[in-house]
Amino acid sequence: MKRALHFICFVLLAVIAHGQAKYVFYFIGDGMGVNQVNGTEMYRAALDDNRIGREPLLFTQFPAAGMVYTFSATNPVTDSAAGGTALASGYKTYNGAIGMDDNKNVIPSVAHLAKKAGRKVGVTTSVSVDHATPAAFYAHQPKRNMYYEIANDLTRSNFDFYAGSGFLKPNTTFDKQEAPSIYPIFTEAGYTLAKGYNDYKSKATQAKKMILIQEEGADVYSLPYAIDRNESDLSLAQITESAIDFLMKDNKKGFFLMVEGGKIDWSCHGNDAATTFAEVEDLDEAIKVAYEFYKKHPKETLIVVTADHETGGITLGNSRYEMNLQALQHQNTSIDELSYRITSLREKQQNKVTWEEIKALLGEEMGFWTKLPITWEQEKKLRDEYEHSFVENNAVFEESLYSKTEPLATRAKEVMNEIAMVNWAHGSHTAGYVPVYAIGAGAQLFNGVMDNTDVPKRIAKAGKY
Repeated sequence: MKRALHFICFVLLAVIAHGQAKYVFYFIGDGMGVNQVNGTEMYRAALDDNRIGREPLLFTQFPAAGMVYTFSATNPVTDSAAGGTALASGYKTYNGAIGMDDNKNVIPSVAHLAKKAGRKVGVTTSVSVDHATPAAFYAHQPKRNMYYEIANDLTRSNFDFYAGSGFLKPNTTFDKQEAPSIYPIFTEAGYTLAKGYNDYKSKATQAKKMILIQEEGADVYSLPYAIDRNESDLSLAQITESAIDFLMKDNKKGFFLMVEGGKIDWSCHGNDAATTFAEVEDLDEAIKVAYEFYKKHPKETLIVVTADHETGGITLGNSRYEMNLQALQHQNTSIDELSYRITSLREKQQNKVTWEEIKALLGEEMGFWTKLPITWEQEKKLRDEYEHSFVENNAVFEESLYSKTEPLATRAKEVMNEIAMVNWAHGSHTAGYVPVYAIGAGAQLFNGVMDNTDVPKRIAKAGKY
């Protein structure tokens, strides 16, 4: 009964929201294809006494839904730069381009249009602020890895709020020349730099423009995976909350806020199912923050959720029409963190690690033997890799786009995928459809099948930019 009443209220709020979108939330799950969403919901159901079905995420219950093509101007399979640029600007471009069309002409993003229309603007992410997707909203560079040049474009766009893990090349140009640090440049442009959530709260009142990154000493590449996160770590939900708080300050004209769940893509590049589903849920937690805002301003708020592309070609189930997602609950860390734990053990004991110690670690972090029975073949795969890596001292690390993984961690991941009956085509992007969901003012524009370039155009239409 309680769930039914919640759904009725949800629908009523959606029905009355047909005005101009004064407040726009644009959520992008990097790498989040249809099966990343479907798998997360089925996994949530499996945790409920191994129930078959789905436990819906908040955003999949939004009243408007559609499917999005993702190809770039130069390839059926897009990268995050071209995909991000299409979602930001409404233009197809070549893979690698940031905020430029396929002739390298500068093109404005929907965020620029919102700023020109008098809205406050925020660009946020769970990875570095100069990464491809967030950069596509504020920067204009011919190559996505021109990180120093992209960071300098941040001040030129003059948006009000930026947030993410940090900056990758704060004092080194694309051609590897030493350059003035970007941080004084930010300060001179009127930005207050906050390091961590508590620092943000202490500085926000007096700041006119804000850049929020992680605390000193934290990883500049990304926030921790949700599955690995400690209580003190900055989260995407906190970033979203901070952005709303800051953009609403002295604001009568509204705002545009882009929020990227960037590490869905990273975990899919690594074919790590448990971590992927946790990242999709983590994006949903950030969306819940926006939804609470929407409930207070239902006639003036639009929330759009989509993705730039699918990553990994994840499939759910095996040739026997079976699946065992419930097993993933026993994985307590990302495969990257497991790799780090194995490396730490290797270094601490100068490679003299026993099989019993490895079994204990895999039992603790993956549930093997302790919670999950494994077959003789699966144990042999792990034991053979142990012999190769530690006894023969011949460890060959596996490299994906964003990680370099201990071979024993890679074998553990493969065993977990076998047990859960989840398969991956490879460790890169695919040309598959991605979903789009919307609620609020103008949400009806996001029903049906569309190109990725249509999404920002329809946001601009809803916001009347």
